Amino acid sequence: MKIESKITFELLTLPLLIAISFSAFIYWEYFHLTSKALNTLTGLGALYALLHAPKRTLPIAGFWIGLLWCYWIGYSFQYYGLGWAQIWVAFGFGIVYALYYGSLGLTHNPWIRALILFALTYVWPMDFNWMQPELIFVESYIGFEKWQFALVLLSLASTSYFIKYKKSIPLFALFITIPPSYTPPVQPPLRIKLVSTDISQDLKWQESMMGDIINENFHQIDLAINRGYDLVVLPESAFVIYMNHYPLIQEELLKRSQSIAILTGTLHEENSLHYNVSYLFNKGEITVAKKTILVPFGEYIPLPSIFRDWINRHVFEGGSNFVTADKPTDFVIKGVKFRNAICYEATREELYTPDAKYLIAISNNGWFKPSIEPTLQNLLIRFYARKNGSMVFHSANGGGSGVVY
Repeated sequence: MKIESKITFELLTLPLLIAISFSAFIYWEYFHLTSKALNTLTGLGALYALLHAPKRTLPIAGFWIGLLWCYWIGYSFQYYGLGWAQIWVAFGFGIVYALYYGSLGLTHNPWIRALILFALTYVWPMDFNWMQPELIFVESYIGFEKWQFALVLLSLASTSYFIKYKKSIPLFALFITIPPSYTPPVQPPLRIKLVSTDISQDLKWQESMMGDIINENFHQIDLAINRGYDLVVLPESAFVIYMNHYPLIQEELLKRSQSIAILTGTLHEENSLHYNVSYLFNKGEITVAKKTILVPFGEYIPLPSIFRDWINRHVFEGGSNFVTADKPTDFVIKGVKFRNAICYEATREELYTPDAKYLIAISNNGWFKPSIEPTLQNLLIRFYARKNGSMVFHSANGGGSGVVY
């Protein structure tokens, strides 16, 4: 009886508790219940369990972590007529992270597990970087820099080498990981209007909706002009067109750009190549900022070419066939430099360089609504913005708009 209870605990109860603790900070944020104290306790508890749990517990815990973090990724497949694939995509990510965290079970030694887990912070399965283990401390009393995460792991692993009350001795090292109070960057001397929309993805690309969407975009721009803003930012693909094929729309935007700088997401075709872009209309001039980092399985297929070409042709019907620019684009508006970031780019460390104090991010989160995706995206933007001392102005469709620092 005791053996059966132990097996049940190690294969059912404990894995789920680990996964819930490891994911709790996302769901507290989603339900507007974020608590630094709770995030600290659940984060430390989850890491302690990963370092000390029985081997057979770890792959199952990893599977549940994968589901709790990534269940929403398959939602976008319904817009390609592949709604049946949603559950399989979620299951696939569960398997990936069962292997990811299951690798800790290669050893019983907590110190070696700590080394493996730290090494995993540099591993992004399928080039998808949203599983950042140190992200669990982004809203906590523990710092989330690499050295702080390493010290947390070392402290938690070292408890196994002490007995009784002496197990608390290594935990005193956690006080070293408490970060100083964060001072956000100074706001730029511009009035910036971030347009937030909530257009359902199944309507957004319908030709019959194009006129209404374009008219609403112009309405938002005119409102921003009337209210004295210096810059108005519209979400990714706010204009669901290849902008360079619509000279009349460009002409109207250029006219308004004499009164206000306009940055909007749209599409761009050049030499028969397709780009996901931002267009900046400013003082009668156009700047096109092409995306530099594509979304895995959304805008490109991170697989060998023999599989990539088949999937793109038969599953996405060419929809994952975008190309990129070589480097990010910076805009200068009224003397202030902003770096352009389109959706997934805003959650990649490559965009956050010392010279990028201010970023303008645009997203279309309607692909994954309703889900935790905008919340996880916001936490990742916060993660990188704080690391780099940056401020991000984020305009999104489907949730997530706001100033992030």
